[in-house]
Amino acid sequence: MPVSYYFVLSAILFTIGALGVLVRRNAIVIFMSVELMLNAANLAFVAFSQLHESLNGQVLVFFVITVAAAEVAVGLALIVAIFKTKRSINVDELNELKQ
Repeated sequence: MPVSYYFVLSAILFTIGALGVLVRRNAIVIFMSVELMLNAANLAFVAFSQLHESLNGQVLVFFVITVAAAEVAVGLALIVAIFKTKRSINVDELNELKQ
């Protein structure tokens, strides 16, 4: 299978994730879209790594996955805290942080 197929798939996944961030108003869907964009970048890193026959891209993927896991943990904690106070996770309704 040619490496260009992986790049096309990565671009499609990244575009879907970017559209999800721009169009959706639910905070959980926005976080899922960001994760989709990070996974698209990971796919591109692995494809570049295979194209250049180097492990540097795959090593970078481990760091991206680690940062993504930390981002999800902090993001979901914030979403739960905001939902407890506001009873909504719609980002249009969350225009201020004070109660």
